[in-house]
Amino acid sequence: MTPQVTAKELAELMKKAAGVHVDPDELEQRTDSGFDTFGLDSLGLLGIVGELENRHGMPMPPDAERCKTPRQFLDLVNSTLMAGA
Repeated sequence: MTPQVTAKELAELMKKAAGVHVDPDELEQRTDSGFDTFGLDSLGLLGIVGELENRHGMPMPPDAERCKTPRQFLDLVNSTLMAGA
């Protein structure tokens, strides 16, 4: 089974790595909203990228921390995980 990062997992990572609490259901419904609307900045996103790299034992693309929306981020991260599986 290919690992996939879900919106729920991303919400948990936002809380753990960046200290930003987001309701997982709201995040899933608003994946095209900018990370800034959830209170997440580029430094917080960098922390999430680092956490994912540790969890999955593989580097994430360098442009992952430049994603502007949760959908862009999840699409990029999940395609990277599928390629590395």
